[in-house]
Amino acid sequence: MFEQILMAMDLRFIFLVMVGAFAGLVVGAMPGLSVTMATAILVSVTFTWAVKDAMALMMGVYVVGVFSGAISAILINIPGAPASVATTLDGFPMTMKGQARKALWIATFYSFIGTLFGLIMLALVARPVTKIALQFSPMDYFLLALFGLTTVGSLTSKNFLKGLLSAAFGVMISLIGVDPIMGTPRFTFGSLRLYAGISLIAALIGLFGFSEILIQIGQRSLAPIAGKLGREKVSLRRLLRYLPLSIQSAIIGTVIGALPGTGGPVASLIAYDQAKKTVRKPEVPFGEGAVEGIVASESANNACIGGALIPMLTLAVPGDAVTAVLLSAMYVHGLRPGPLLFTQTPELFYIIIAAGIIGSLAILLLGVGVAPLMARMVLIPKKILLPVVAVLCMIGAYAINSSVFDVLIMAIFGFLGFIMRRKGYAVAPMVLGIVLGSLMDANFRRAVSLASAGDNLIISMFSRPISIVLVAFILISLLSNFGFVKTGIRKLFARKPTETKEE
Repeated sequence: MFEQILMAMDLRFIFLVMVGAFAGLVVGAMPGLSVTMATAILVSVTFTWAVKDAMALMMGVYVVGVFSGAISAILINIPGAPASVATTLDGFPMTMKGQARKALWIATFYSFIGTLFGLIMLALVARPVTKIALQFSPMDYFLLALFGLTTVGSLTSKNFLKGLLSAAFGVMISLIGVDPIMGTPRFTFGSLRLYAGISLIAALIGLFGFSEILIQIGQRSLAPIAGKLGREKVSLRRLLRYLPLSIQSAIIGTVIGALPGTGGPVASLIAYDQAKKTVRKPEVPFGEGAVEGIVASESANNACIGGALIPMLTLAVPGDAVTAVLLSAMYVHGLRPGPLLFTQTPELFYIIIAAGIIGSLAILLLGVGVAPLMARMVLIPKKILLPVVAVLCMIGAYAINSSVFDVLIMAIFGFLGFIMRRKGYAVAPMVLGIVLGSLMDANFRRAVSLASAGDNLIISMFSRPISIVLVAFILISLLSNFGFVKTGIRKLFARKPTETKEE
């Protein structure tokens, strides 16, 4: 297999991947300019190209674009993509402490590890993982999304109830628009502009970017965001210290990525939640600049690349939005990915893996060479930086659909995020609710429709082994957030002092 991968590489191929990688770095780091948008544009540009050249360019954009969302998440608290939301939780606090350079080093290295792990899994276990993904029913997808919502305890370290309320509000927002099953408008208040729903990217830019501008203005300080970048060099030995956590998170990312319709945001948030539960003694508490938080988030969302490619190549079912565009590009070039891929066009499989491996190496090169230069923006005085960031927020929101209405949505969510943060409500759970809400809504209704044909609705919905396991995970995740349960578990496993006999 690896001989075929090496044969797919040549100088022209490597050059095109690196060109795509640089474009992915720029697009991914710019709020509002999504990797999906860039890949879709490339389909129209490369439809006359050779298949190998087109895949090289698009895979370069895809791989590095997912990583580069962490750059703006760490430096200015604006996730370049929804998959980078969890990175802001500890990345930006590190920047505020003058550790921006260190945070970027961590994000770069473990984005590389996550991407490489996902691609190796794609090469080795594509067929078995696909078989598992095929076993998921609509009810299982609903329960998986619900399990994702229970991780809000990890996204807000102060108050679980407030995090749950924030997530529930996000789910309500996700329901705005045309009902995907009945085709009727919901919560649109007669506005035709709301028929398409609330733009996730506009909400994301507002909740994180614009609200951060308002927070900084409220501090009435014109000093730079960080007083220094930090010159601490992260040794390879120290980087490898987090490798077990990275592998754990990458496994989560690969499995979640292989489930169509989930993708990076769900994987990174679940991996972050598991990291918070499994890391016993982090150097810094999660949410205050923990390196482990960046490791978990970046390993998982980059491992999703390999995971999302698994169902796309073996079943012609895209795992996320970008792979849906890649699938359409393959059809444009006359290819037919699916169960017969390995017999009819096996070279395509090796071309994509080869491009992904080169792209993962590009993460290291660009992360080490370009990202530190971008980090210097946090040393710019706020009177210069904040207006620039505000303009980027407006451009990013407008670029989604070329609509001023999306700019208004961004501003509304910015003020909402500002008020929530002042009152102690975390905004990350709301983003999680917006991402998962539509997935929960559509799959729950499909599950009820399918189960209604059986004799017992409840048994039909929850009798499958996967459903039972997910329900157990949900209950454990919920109960673990309540203090009295934690206290009871500690008492149960606490060692009783041995009684000494009196002489």
